[in-house]
Amino acid sequence: MAHKYPNLLVHCVFSTKGRRNLIPATKIPHLRQYLYGIGRNHRLPVLSAGGTPNHFHVLVSLPSDVSVADALRVLKANSSRWLREQGIDFAWQEGYGAFSVSASQKELVQKYIEAQPEHHRRRSFEAEFVGMLHKTGVSYDPEDVFG
Repeated sequence: MAHKYPNLLVHCVFSTKGRRNLIPATKIPHLRQYLYGIGRNHRLPVLSAGGTPNHFHVLVSLPSDVSVADALRVLKANSSRWLREQGIDFAWQEGYGAFSVSASQKELVQKYIEAQPEHHRRRSFEAEFVGMLHKTGVSYDPEDVFG
């Protein structure tokens, strides 16, 4: 084939350093928009973004020449710099979760990501993340999953 036709959808989850509530609720909508902008500026389409004061989710359409690690490095580095510029003593946790998404599930995942505040009225981030690991069959060490 002469061209590349990827359809690589990845649901990424990353938390604040120590999973502390570092993102003020008033900044969450701005951070969402900033993540969309980072994606546009780096040829990394962000299809959905949402989170709470201690973690964020993004659904990205991964270009064929960008690794998950590189995509998350770009999103996390630029967003943490922006948050620090807003006067927030901020850092993301080093790790992340990245889960492949079927094209048929894209809209469902987008809605899930956009409804994070409502979702976390009933379930902690830790329970959510471990549930995602179980659901997707990712093996992990329960003693070390959160660093």
